[in-house]
Amino acid sequence: MNFLTGFHAIEERMKSAKAGGCGPLLMAKAGPRARELVKLAGNYRVRVDRVGSFELDRLAPGNRGIALQVEDINPDNPVVSLDDFIGNLGDHADALVLILDEITDPHNYGAILRCCDQFGADLVICRNRRNAKHADIISKTSAGTASWVPQAETANLVRAADQLKTAGFWIYGADVQGEPVHTKDLRGRVAFVLGGEGAGISRLLQECCDCNVRIPTNGRIDSLNVSVAAGVLLYEARRQRR
Repeated sequence: MNFLTGFHAIEERMKSAKAGGCGPLLMAKAGPRARELVKLAGNYRVRVDRVGSFELDRLAPGNRGIALQVEDINPDNPVVSLDDFIGNLGDHADALVLILDEITDPHNYGAILRCCDQFGADLVICRNRRNAKHADIISKTSAGTASWVPQAETANLVRAADQLKTAGFWIYGADVQGEPVHTKDLRGRVAFVLGGEGAGISRLLQECCDCNVRIPTNGRIDSLNVSVAAGVLLYEARRQRR
């Protein structure tokens, strides 16, 4: 059994198209926020069970008096295939994609999904998911947006980047040695590549990039957290498109 414990994660999961694959909603403490979620569960026909605090702590450690049981072991996201995404682009000239190369921290992954939701990224591409056991962390950190942001999984990110280039995307790698991101024309079909927390972008994927870009900073260390960098890059792309 798998459980979501964050208030936002529970709310967005019940609202999402996958609401039929969740429940019951287990409640031990009836605080104001928990009562709101119980009411929402009624609207979406999700069963609510009252349980003792000890039992809920055993099933879902770290809960805040309420937890939602989910069937799938993967993070609750709308997974799509890259082929279908490209095939359905049509005349969408300003598609915005994020390619994540070995983002291993589930907190960073969830925070990136939250940025993607806020700035309207059309797709997140990652290597075949290694974070299945961190579903609750990802969903909680993303404030529930893991239920909404389209994601594609692939065994080969280089091939995925090549597919995007064939579909008319410019590929920009995030690198501290790159050119200032605001000097680039980020309109049109754009994909940003973000490397792992330690190793950065892998060599073969780096070779697929049309250009490397950086975020100009004045700090004493040489880089931003990867989720913060994702938010800045996506914001700059959306700013230019206005």
